[in-house]
Amino acid sequence: MMESSVHDKIKGPSQSQHETLEFFNREIGFNPPRKFSRQISASEALVKRIDLAGKLKGHEGCVNTIEFNHSGDHLVSGSDDRRVMIWNVATKSLVLSYPSGHVDNIFQAKIMPFTDDRTIVTSAADGQVRLGQIAENGKPHTKKLGKHHGRVHKLAVEPGSPHIFYSCGEDGLVQHFDLRSNSPTKLFCCSPFTSTDHHHHDSSSISNNNLRLNSIIIDPRNPNFFSIAGSDKYARVYDIRSNFDQPVNTFCPKHLLETHDVHITGMAYSSTSELLVSYNDELIYLFQKNNGLGPNPSNVTNVDDLEDDTRIYSGHRNSLTVKGVSFFGPNCEYVMSGSDCGHIFIWKKKEGKLVRVMEGDRRIVNQVVPHPNIPVLASSGLEKDIKLWVPLSDDILALPHDLSEIMEANRKGREDHSRVTLTPDVIMHVLRLHRRQALAFIERRRDREDFESDEEDENDGYVMGFSDGGSLDDGNSTECNIV
Repeated sequence: MMESSVHDKIKGPSQSQHETLEFFNREIGFNPPRKFSRQISASEALVKRIDLAGKLKGHEGCVNTIEFNHSGDHLVSGSDDRRVMIWNVATKSLVLSYPSGHVDNIFQAKIMPFTDDRTIVTSAADGQVRLGQIAENGKPHTKKLGKHHGRVHKLAVEPGSPHIFYSCGEDGLVQHFDLRSNSPTKLFCCSPFTSTDHHHHDSSSISNNNLRLNSIIIDPRNPNFFSIAGSDKYARVYDIRSNFDQPVNTFCPKHLLETHDVHITGMAYSSTSELLVSYNDELIYLFQKNNGLGPNPSNVTNVDDLEDDTRIYSGHRNSLTVKGVSFFGPNCEYVMSGSDCGHIFIWKKKEGKLVRVMEGDRRIVNQVVPHPNIPVLASSGLEKDIKLWVPLSDDILALPHDLSEIMEANRKGREDHSRVTLTPDVIMHVLRLHRRQALAFIERRRDREDFESDEEDENDGYVMGFSDGGSLDDGNSTECNIV
Protein backbone atom coordinates (compact mmCIF):
# COMPACT_ATOMS: atom_id res chain seq x y z
CA MET A 1 0.00 0.00 0.00
CA MET A 2 2.83 2.37 0.85
CA GLU A 3 4.57 1.61 -2.49
CA SER A 4 1.49 2.45 -4.56
CA SER A 5 0.90 5.68 -2.65
CA VAL A 6 4.46 6.79 -3.31
CA HIS A 7 4.02 6.14 -7.03
CA ASP A 8 0.69 7.95 -7.05
CA LYS A 9 2.23 11.08 -5.58
CA ILE A 10 4.93 11.33 -8.23
CA LYS A 11 3.42 11.57 -11.67
CA GLY A 12 5.77 11.46 -14.66
CA PRO A 13 8.98 11.69 -12.59
CA SER A 14 12.15 13.13 -14.04
CA GLN A 15 15.30 11.02 -14.12
CA SER A 16 16.52 12.43 -10.79
CA GLN A 17 13.11 11.90 -9.18
CA HIS A 18 13.10 8.34 -10.47
CA GLU A 19 16.49 7.73 -8.85
CA THR A 20 15.25 9.19 -5.55
CA LEU A 21 12.23 6.92 -5.69
CA GLU A 22 14.43 3.87 -6.27
CA PHE A 23 16.59 4.76 -3.27
CA PHE A 24 13.47 5.26 -1.13
CA ASN A 25 11.99 1.93 -2.23
CA ARG A 26 15.31 0.26 -1.47
CA GLU A 27 15.38 1.69 2.04
CA ILE A 28 11.87 0.54 2.91
CA GLY A 29 12.45 -2.93 1.48
CA PHE A 30 10.44 -2.87 -1.76
CA ASN A 31 13.52 -3.30 -3.98
CA PRO A 32 15.74 -6.36 -3.38
CA PRO A 33 19.43 -5.37 -3.22
CA ARG A 34 20.37 -7.04 -6.51
CA LYS A 35 17.42 -5.55 -8.39
CA PHE A 36 18.15 -2.12 -6.91
CA SER A 37 21.81 -2.32 -7.91
CA ARG A 38 20.97 -3.25 -11.49
CA GLN A 39 18.34 -0.52 -11.83
CA ILE A 40 20.67 2.18 -10.57
CA SER A 41 23.60 0.91 -12.68
CA ALA A 42 21.44 1.20 -15.81
CA SER A 43 20.29 4.72 -14.94
CA GLU A 44 20.89 7.24 -17.71
CA ALA A 45 21.51 9.93 -15.09
CA LEU A 46 24.32 7.79 -13.66
CA VAL A 47 25.88 7.26 -17.10
CA LYS A 48 25.79 11.01 -17.65
CA ARG A 49 27.88 11.45 -14.48
CA ILE A 50 30.72 9.23 -15.72
CA ASP A 51 34.02 11.10 -15.72
CA LEU A 52 37.74 10.40 -15.67
CA ALA A 53 38.78 8.85 -12.34
CA GLY A 54 42.43 8.05 -12.96
CA LYS A 55 45.09 6.67 -15.26
CA LEU A 56 47.13 3.48 -15.17
CA LYS A 57 50.64 4.35 -16.31
CA GLY A 58 53.42 1.88 -16.99
CA HIS A 59 53.37 0.74 -20.62
CA GLU A 60 55.93 2.15 -23.05
CA GLY A 61 53.80 1.74 -26.16
CA CYS A 62 50.21 1.99 -27.34
CA VAL A 63 47.85 -0.09 -25.19
CA ASN A 64 45.97 -2.35 -27.61
CA THR A 65 44.07 -4.63 -25.22
CA ILE A 66 42.44 -4.24 -21.81
CA GLU A 67 40.14 -6.54 -19.84
CA PHE A 68 38.77 -6.73 -16.31
CA ASN A 69 38.92 -10.03 -14.48
CA HIS A 70 35.70 -11.77 -13.40
CA SER A 71 35.39 -9.89 -10.10
CA GLY A 72 36.55 -6.57 -11.54
CA ASP A 73 39.27 -5.92 -8.96
CA HIS A 74 42.08 -6.46 -11.48
CA LEU A 75 42.64 -5.46 -15.08
CA VAL A 76 45.04 -7.02 -17.61
CA SER A 77 46.60 -5.06 -20.46
CA GLY A 78 48.92 -5.65 -23.41
CA SER A 79 50.85 -3.16 -25.48
CA ASP A 80 53.19 -2.40 -28.36
CA ASP A 81 55.95 -2.76 -25.76
CA ARG A 82 55.19 -6.53 -25.81
CA ARG A 83 54.62 -6.64 -22.05
CA VAL A 84 51.59 -7.93 -20.16
CA MET A 85 50.58 -5.95 -17.09
CA ILE A 86 48.09 -6.71 -14.31
CA TRP A 87 46.66 -3.75 -12.39
CA ASN A 88 44.85 -3.26 -9.10
CA VAL A 89 41.82 -1.22 -10.14
CA ALA A 90 41.00 0.25 -6.72
CA THR A 91 44.52 1.52 -5.99
CA LYS A 92 45.41 2.19 -9.66
CA SER A 93 48.70 0.40 -9.08
CA LEU A 94 50.71 -2.11 -11.09
CA VAL A 95 50.68 -5.57 -9.52
CA LEU A 96 52.68 -7.53 -12.08
CA SER A 97 54.49 -6.87 -15.35
CA TYR A 98 56.18 -9.51 -17.48
CA PRO A 99 57.54 -9.89 -21.04
CA SER A 100 55.05 -11.90 -23.03
CA GLY A 101 57.59 -13.59 -25.30
CA HIS A 102 55.97 -12.03 -28.35
CA VAL A 103 58.33 -10.31 -30.80
CA ASP A 104 55.75 -7.82 -32.04
CA ASN A 105 52.83 -5.76 -30.71
CA ILE A 106 50.38 -7.54 -28.39
CA PHE A 107 46.82 -7.26 -29.69
CA GLN A 108 44.91 -9.37 -27.14
CA ALA A 109 45.36 -10.49 -23.53
CA LYS A 110 42.72 -12.60 -21.80
CA ILE A 111 42.51 -13.96 -18.24
CA MET A 112 41.28 -17.55 -18.16
CA PRO A 113 38.33 -18.02 -15.76
CA PHE A 114 38.72 -19.80 -12.40
CA THR A 115 42.53 -19.67 -12.47
CA ASP A 116 42.97 -17.06 -9.72
CA ASP A 117 44.12 -14.66 -12.47
CA ARG A 118 47.29 -16.75 -12.90
CA THR A 119 46.63 -17.99 -16.45
CA ILE A 120 46.72 -15.41 -19.25
CA VAL A 121 46.57 -16.07 -22.99
CA THR A 122 47.84 -13.54 -25.51
CA SER A 123 48.02 -12.98 -29.27
CA ALA A 124 50.03 -10.52 -31.29
CA ALA A 125 51.19 -9.14 -34.62
CA ASP A 126 53.87 -11.86 -34.77
CA GLY A 127 51.15 -14.49 -35.35
CA GLN A 128 51.82 -16.29 -32.09
CA VAL A 129 49.28 -17.38 -29.50
CA ARG A 130 51.02 -17.62 -26.13
CA LEU A 131 50.36 -18.66 -22.55
CA GLY A 132 51.52 -16.80 -19.46
CA GLN A 133 51.43 -18.86 -16.28
CA ILE A 134 52.07 -17.03 -13.00
CA ALA A 135 53.52 -19.14 -10.20
CA GLU A 136 52.67 -18.80 -6.52
CA ASN A 137 55.80 -16.71 -5.99
CA GLY A 138 54.70 -14.26 -8.69
CA LYS A 139 57.19 -15.43 -11.30
CA PRO A 140 55.74 -15.77 -14.82
CA HIS A 141 56.50 -18.58 -17.23
CA THR A 142 55.55 -18.14 -20.88
CA LYS A 143 55.34 -20.49 -23.82
CA LYS A 144 54.02 -20.58 -27.35
CA LEU A 145 50.75 -22.46 -27.80
CA GLY A 146 50.16 -21.99 -31.52
CA LYS A 147 50.89 -19.96 -34.61
CA HIS A 148 49.08 -18.14 -37.41
CA HIS A 149 50.49 -16.89 -40.71
CA GLY A 150 49.75 -13.25 -40.08
CA ARG A 151 48.57 -11.04 -37.24
CA VAL A 152 46.19 -12.36 -34.58
CA HIS A 153 43.91 -9.59 -33.36
CA LYS A 154 41.46 -11.48 -31.15
CA LEU A 155 40.99 -14.46 -28.86
CA ALA A 156 37.68 -15.73 -27.47
CA VAL A 157 37.54 -17.58 -24.14
CA GLU A 158 34.73 -20.08 -23.59
CA PRO A 159 32.57 -18.68 -20.75
CA GLY A 160 33.34 -20.36 -17.44
CA SER A 161 36.11 -22.58 -18.85
CA PRO A 162 39.64 -22.41 -17.43
CA HIS A 163 40.94 -24.42 -20.40
CA ILE A 164 39.23 -23.62 -23.72
CA PHE A 165 39.57 -20.64 -26.05
CA TYR A 166 39.67 -19.83 -29.77
CA SER A 167 41.86 -17.71 -32.03
CA CYS A 168 41.39 -16.18 -35.46
CA GLY A 169 44.03 -14.59 -37.64
CA GLU A 170 44.66 -12.63 -40.79
CA ASP A 171 45.41 -15.96 -42.48
CA GLY A 172 41.70 -16.78 -42.18
CA LEU A 173 42.36 -19.70 -39.84
CA VAL A 174 40.20 -20.41 -36.79
CA GLN A 175 41.85 -22.53 -34.12
CA HIS A 176 40.54 -24.25 -30.97
CA PHE A 177 42.83 -24.39 -27.92
CA ASP A 178 42.52 -26.62 -24.89
CA LEU A 179 45.21 -25.93 -22.29
CA ARG A 180 45.08 -29.59 -21.30
CA SER A 181 46.25 -30.52 -24.80
CA ASN A 182 49.72 -30.14 -26.30
CA SER A 183 48.59 -28.56 -29.56
CA PRO A 184 45.65 -26.57 -30.96
CA THR A 185 43.01 -27.93 -33.33
CA LYS A 186 42.74 -26.20 -36.69
CA LEU A 187 39.01 -25.89 -37.30
CA PHE A 188 38.76 -24.23 -40.72
CA CYS A 189 39.96 -21.44 -42.96
CA CYS A 190 37.38 -18.81 -43.89
CA SER A 191 37.06 -17.57 -47.47
CA PRO A 192 34.60 -15.22 -49.18
CA PHE A 193 31.14 -16.35 -50.25
CA THR A 194 30.76 -17.23 -53.91
CA SER A 195 27.90 -18.73 -55.88
CA THR A 196 29.94 -21.68 -57.16
CA ASP A 197 32.71 -22.47 -54.69
CA HIS A 198 32.63 -23.91 -51.21
CA HIS A 199 32.82 -21.32 -48.45
CA HIS A 200 35.84 -22.95 -46.78
CA HIS A 201 39.10 -24.57 -47.70
CA ASP A 202 40.66 -27.49 -45.87
CA SER A 203 41.97 -26.39 -42.46
CA SER A 204 45.53 -27.43 -43.33
CA SER A 205 45.75 -25.07 -46.32
CA ILE A 206 46.40 -21.34 -46.25
CA SER A 207 45.11 -19.55 -49.36
CA ASN A 208 45.47 -16.00 -50.57
CA ASN A 209 41.71 -16.12 -51.03
CA ASN A 210 41.08 -16.49 -47.29
CA LEU A 211 39.44 -13.68 -45.39
CA ARG A 212 41.60 -11.70 -43.00
CA LEU A 213 39.82 -12.25 -39.69
CA ASN A 214 39.75 -9.44 -37.13
CA SER A 215 37.27 -10.65 -34.53
CA ILE A 216 35.95 -13.77 -32.85
CA ILE A 217 33.39 -13.87 -30.02
CA ILE A 218 31.38 -16.58 -28.22
CA ASP A 219 27.67 -16.37 -27.45
CA PRO A 220 27.45 -16.15 -23.62
CA ARG A 221 24.01 -17.78 -23.55
CA ASN A 222 25.09 -20.75 -25.66
CA PRO A 223 28.87 -21.27 -25.91
CA ASN A 224 28.33 -23.76 -28.76
CA PHE A 225 27.91 -20.74 -31.03
CA PHE A 226 30.68 -18.36 -31.99
CA SER A 227 30.91 -15.54 -34.51
CA ILE A 228 33.81 -14.43 -36.70
CA ALA A 229 34.30 -11.40 -38.94
CA GLY A 230 37.01 -9.65 -40.92
CA SER A 231 37.78 -8.35 -44.37
CA ASP A 232 34.30 -8.54 -45.84
CA LYS A 233 30.85 -7.27 -44.84
CA TYR A 234 29.48 -10.44 -43.20
CA ALA A 235 29.45 -11.53 -39.56
CA ARG A 236 29.34 -15.34 -39.62
CA VAL A 237 27.92 -17.49 -36.81
CA TYR A 238 29.11 -21.09 -36.41
CA ASP A 239 28.12 -24.05 -34.27
CA ILE A 240 31.12 -25.84 -32.74
CA ARG A 241 29.14 -29.09 -33.07
CA SER A 242 28.90 -28.71 -36.87
CA ASN A 243 31.41 -29.64 -39.56
CA PHE A 244 32.08 -25.98 -40.53
CA ASP A 245 31.09 -26.46 -44.17
CA GLN A 246 29.13 -23.24 -43.80
CA PRO A 247 27.97 -20.93 -41.02
CA VAL A 248 24.59 -21.47 -39.38
CA ASN A 249 23.74 -17.79 -39.94
CA THR A 250 25.18 -14.59 -41.38
CA PHE A 251 24.48 -10.93 -40.69
CA CYS A 252 24.88 -7.77 -42.73
CA PRO A 253 22.86 -4.53 -43.01
CA LYS A 254 20.63 -4.52 -46.10
CA HIS A 255 22.20 -1.41 -47.61
CA LEU A 256 25.69 -2.92 -47.44
CA LEU A 257 24.84 -6.15 -49.28
CA GLU A 258 25.72 -4.62 -52.65
CA THR A 259 28.96 -2.98 -51.48
CA HIS A 260 32.46 -4.45 -51.59
CA ASP A 261 34.60 -1.88 -49.80
CA VAL A 262 33.68 -2.35 -46.12
CA HIS A 263 34.93 -4.73 -43.49
CA ILE A 264 34.38 -5.51 -39.81
CA THR A 265 36.82 -4.66 -37.02
CA GLY A 266 34.93 -5.59 -33.83
CA MET A 267 31.91 -7.46 -32.47
CA ALA A 268 30.19 -8.16 -29.15
CA TYR A 269 27.35 -10.35 -27.91
CA SER A 270 24.76 -9.00 -25.51
CA SER A 271 23.36 -11.01 -22.61
CA THR A 272 20.41 -11.93 -24.85
CA SER A 273 22.55 -13.01 -27.85
CA GLU A 274 22.10 -9.81 -29.84
CA LEU A 275 25.08 -9.30 -32.16
CA LEU A 276 26.80 -5.89 -32.19
CA VAL A 277 29.04 -5.25 -35.22
CA SER A 278 31.40 -2.33 -35.90
CA TYR A 279 32.32 -1.64 -39.53
CA ASN A 280 35.46 0.09 -40.76
CA ASP A 281 34.61 3.58 -42.02
CA GLU A 282 30.93 2.80 -41.61
CA LEU A 283 28.63 2.61 -38.60
CA ILE A 284 27.79 0.21 -35.75
CA TYR A 285 24.84 -2.15 -36.16
CA LEU A 286 22.87 -4.31 -33.74
CA PHE A 287 21.30 -7.53 -35.10
CA GLN A 288 18.66 -9.65 -33.44
CA LYS A 289 19.59 -13.30 -33.05
CA ASN A 290 17.02 -14.78 -35.43
CA ASN A 291 17.03 -12.11 -38.14
CA GLY A 292 20.08 -13.13 -40.14
CA LEU A 293 20.56 -13.86 -43.85
CA GLY A 294 20.89 -17.60 -43.42
CA PRO A 295 23.93 -19.83 -43.99
CA ASN A 296 24.80 -18.38 -47.42
CA PRO A 297 23.82 -14.77 -48.18
CA SER A 298 24.64 -15.39 -51.84
CA ASN A 299 21.29 -17.14 -51.99
CA VAL A 300 19.43 -13.93 -51.10
CA THR A 301 17.73 -12.87 -54.33
CA ASN A 302 15.54 -9.96 -53.31
CA VAL A 303 17.02 -7.59 -50.75
CA ASP A 304 13.77 -5.64 -50.46
CA ASP A 305 12.00 -8.70 -49.05
CA LEU A 306 14.34 -8.91 -46.06
CA GLU A 307 13.15 -7.78 -42.64
CA ASP A 308 15.26 -4.95 -41.32
CA ASP A 309 14.99 -4.19 -37.62
CA THR A 310 18.71 -3.44 -37.37
CA ARG A 311 19.59 -0.67 -34.91
CA ILE A 312 22.22 1.86 -35.92
CA TYR A 313 24.73 3.84 -33.84
CA SER A 314 26.50 6.78 -35.47
CA GLY A 315 28.62 9.83 -34.75
CA HIS A 316 32.02 8.18 -34.27
CA ARG A 317 34.61 7.19 -36.88
CA ASN A 318 36.33 3.79 -37.15
CA SER A 319 38.97 3.96 -39.89
CA LEU A 320 42.61 4.07 -38.86
CA THR A 321 42.83 1.17 -36.39
CA VAL A 322 41.18 -2.16 -35.54
CA LYS A 323 38.66 -0.94 -32.96
CA GLY A 324 36.53 -2.96 -30.61
CA VAL A 325 32.90 -2.34 -29.65
CA SER A 326 31.10 -3.30 -26.44
CA PHE A 327 27.96 -3.16 -24.34
CA PHE A 328 27.60 -1.34 -21.02
CA GLY A 329 25.13 -1.77 -18.18
CA PRO A 330 23.90 -4.79 -16.18
CA ASN A 331 21.54 -5.81 -19.01
CA CYS A 332 23.54 -4.33 -21.88
CA GLU A 333 21.44 -1.16 -21.94
CA TYR A 334 24.17 0.89 -23.66
CA VAL A 335 26.62 0.58 -26.57
CA MET A 336 30.19 1.94 -26.39
CA SER A 337 32.93 2.59 -28.94
CA GLY A 338 36.14 4.51 -29.34
CA SER A 339 36.75 6.79 -32.31
CA ASP A 340 39.47 8.19 -34.55
CA CYS A 341 38.61 11.64 -33.16
CA GLY A 342 39.88 10.58 -29.72
CA HIS A 343 36.44 10.40 -28.06
CA ILE A 344 34.45 7.68 -26.32
CA PHE A 345 30.86 7.42 -27.52
CA ILE A 346 28.06 5.90 -25.40
CA TRP A 347 24.60 5.35 -26.91
CA LYS A 348 21.33 4.08 -25.47
CA LYS A 349 20.91 0.64 -27.03
CA LYS A 350 17.17 0.84 -27.70
CA GLU A 351 16.95 4.35 -29.08
CA GLY A 352 20.43 4.77 -30.54
CA LYS A 353 20.59 8.13 -28.75
CA LEU A 354 23.96 9.54 -27.71
CA VAL A 355 24.03 10.03 -23.94
CA ARG A 356 27.73 10.57 -23.20
CA VAL A 357 30.77 11.63 -25.24
CA MET A 358 34.14 11.90 -23.47
CA GLU A 359 37.63 12.79 -24.66
CA GLY A 360 39.57 9.57 -24.11
CA ASP A 361 42.79 10.09 -26.08
CA ARG A 362 44.64 12.91 -27.78
CA ARG A 363 44.56 10.88 -31.00
CA ILE A 364 42.54 7.64 -31.21
CA VAL A 365 40.55 5.51 -28.73
CA ASN A 366 40.73 1.83 -29.69
CA GLN A 367 39.21 -0.10 -26.78
CA VAL A 368 36.42 0.67 -24.31
CA VAL A 369 35.50 -2.16 -21.92
CA PRO A 370 32.92 -2.37 -19.11
CA HIS A 371 33.51 -3.43 -15.52
CA PRO A 372 31.67 -6.75 -14.95
CA ASN A 373 29.69 -5.63 -11.90
CA ILE A 374 29.48 -1.86 -11.45
CA PRO A 375 29.04 1.20 -13.73
CA VAL A 376 32.76 1.66 -14.36
CA LEU A 377 34.64 1.40 -17.64
CA ALA A 378 38.21 1.44 -18.91
CA SER A 379 39.61 2.78 -22.18
CA SER A 380 42.87 2.72 -24.12
CA GLY A 381 44.22 4.06 -27.38
CA LEU A 382 47.36 5.46 -28.95
CA GLU A 383 48.48 7.05 -25.71
CA LYS A 384 50.49 4.82 -23.42
CA ASP A 385 48.11 4.78 -20.46
CA ILE A 386 44.79 3.20 -19.52
CA LYS A 387 41.99 5.45 -18.35
CA LEU A 388 39.38 4.54 -15.73
CA TRP A 389 35.95 6.16 -15.90
CA VAL A 390 33.57 6.31 -12.92
CA PRO A 391 30.25 8.17 -12.25
CA LEU A 392 31.96 10.66 -9.93
CA SER A 393 30.44 13.94 -11.02
CA ASP A 394 27.91 15.62 -8.72
CA ASP A 395 26.22 17.07 -11.79
CA ILE A 396 24.85 15.55 -14.96
CA LEU A 397 27.50 16.21 -17.59
CA ALA A 398 26.31 17.68 -20.88
CA LEU A 399 27.38 16.47 -24.29
CA PRO A 400 30.36 18.45 -25.69
CA HIS A 401 29.41 21.91 -26.94
CA ASP A 402 31.19 21.16 -30.23
CA LEU A 403 29.60 17.71 -30.68
CA SER A 404 28.00 18.73 -33.98
CA GLU A 405 31.39 19.69 -35.37
CA ILE A 406 32.98 16.47 -34.08
CA MET A 407 30.28 14.30 -35.64
CA GLU A 408 30.31 16.26 -38.91
CA ALA A 409 34.10 15.87 -39.18
CA ASN A 410 33.75 12.13 -38.58
CA ARG A 411 30.97 11.86 -41.17
CA LYS A 412 32.95 13.85 -43.73
CA GLY A 413 36.01 11.70 -43.09
CA ARG A 414 34.00 8.57 -43.79
CA GLU A 415 32.64 9.97 -47.04
CA ASP A 416 35.96 11.40 -48.20
CA HIS A 417 37.82 8.18 -47.48
CA SER A 418 36.38 6.44 -50.52
CA ARG A 419 37.49 9.32 -52.76
CA VAL A 420 41.10 9.55 -51.55
CA THR A 421 43.71 9.49 -54.32
CA LEU A 422 47.17 8.29 -53.33
CA THR A 423 49.87 10.59 -54.69
CA PRO A 424 53.43 9.29 -55.33
CA ASP A 425 54.63 11.14 -52.20
CA VAL A 426 52.03 9.39 -50.04
CA ILE A 427 52.88 5.99 -51.54
CA MET A 428 56.63 6.52 -50.88
CA HIS A 429 55.85 7.59 -47.30
CA VAL A 430 53.84 4.41 -46.70
CA LEU A 431 56.63 2.28 -48.20
CA ARG A 432 59.20 3.94 -45.91
CA LEU A 433 56.98 3.24 -42.88
CA HIS A 434 56.68 -0.43 -43.88
CA ARG A 435 60.46 -0.66 -44.35
CA ARG A 436 61.14 0.84 -40.91
CA GLN A 437 58.62 -1.53 -39.32
CA ALA A 438 60.21 -4.53 -41.08
CA LEU A 439 63.69 -3.54 -39.92
CA ALA A 440 62.44 -3.10 -36.35
CA PHE A 441 60.81 -6.52 -36.51
CA ILE A 442 64.10 -8.14 -37.66
CA GLU A 443 66.04 -6.40 -34.88
CA ARG A 444 63.57 -7.58 -32.24
CA ARG A 445 63.90 -11.14 -33.52
CA ARG A 446 67.68 -10.93 -33.15
CA ASP A 447 67.24 -9.76 -29.59
CA ARG A 448 65.11 -12.84 -28.88
CA GLU A 449 66.86 -15.65 -30.71
CA ASP A 450 65.32 -18.22 -28.42
CA PHE A 451 61.74 -16.86 -28.43
CA GLU A 452 60.44 -20.23 -29.64
CA SER A 453 61.68 -21.93 -26.48
CA ASP A 454 59.06 -22.97 -23.94
CA GLU A 455 61.41 -21.96 -21.17
CA GLU A 456 62.00 -18.35 -22.20
CA ASP A 457 61.45 -15.38 -19.92
CA GLU A 458 60.90 -17.68 -16.97
CA ASN A 459 62.53 -15.37 -14.48
CA ASP A 460 62.11 -12.02 -16.20
CA GLY A 461 58.94 -10.84 -14.50
CA TYR A 462 58.85 -8.37 -11.70
CA VAL A 463 56.31 -7.53 -9.04
CA MET A 464 55.53 -3.90 -8.36
CA GLY A 465 53.08 -1.81 -6.42
CA PHE A 466 53.31 1.89 -7.21
CA SER A 467 50.51 4.46 -7.15
CA ASP A 468 49.01 6.43 -9.98
CA GLY A 469 51.69 9.03 -9.54
CA GLY A 470 54.50 6.57 -10.30
CA SER A 471 54.25 6.82 -14.06
CA LEU A 472 57.01 6.02 -16.47
CA ASP A 473 58.58 8.78 -18.52
CA ASP A 474 56.69 9.25 -21.77
CA GLY A 475 59.57 10.74 -23.64
CA ASN A 476 61.80 7.83 -24.61
CA SER A 477 59.22 5.17 -25.23
CA THR A 478 58.70 3.28 -28.46
CA GLU A 479 56.58 4.82 -31.19
CA CYS A 480 53.00 3.64 -31.49
CA ASN A 481 51.91 1.76 -34.58
CA ILE A 482 48.61 2.30 -36.37
CA VAL A 483 47.37 -1.02 -37.74
